[in-house]
Amino acid sequence: QVQLVESGGGLVQAGGSLRLSCAVSGTTFSGDAVGWFRQAPGKQRDMVALITDVGIRTYRDSVKGRFTIYEDSAKKSLYLQMNSLKPEDTGVYYCYVGTKGGPFWGPGTQVTVSS
Repeated sequence: QVQLVESGGGLVQAGGSLRLSCAVSGTTFSGDAVGWFRQAPGKQRDMVALITDVGIRTYRDSVKGRFTIYEDSAKKSLYLQMNSLKPEDTGVYYCYVGTKGGPFWGPGTQVTVSS
């Protein structure tokens, strides 16, 4: 059974940084697409950063140059380093793994950026 658990969210001032972590169990996620999505209040869930099944990193335009996605397969963990945070980055951040039988999502972690 694949399970994802996010951590690292919180309240931060604009310009600050946070690192989100996602602990993955039940799959190696090697060769799978993995990523982070964000849902702001009243809006749909949108892709923030993704590593495709062939290892290509792609980012939402609004976070390019500020966010970095990376993974540690040995630790079965996915990370999102977020720098120069802006109030519009506020939302619930979800970890995603597109492995067989999925996709799978974590419960989410709240990120709030104050101006």
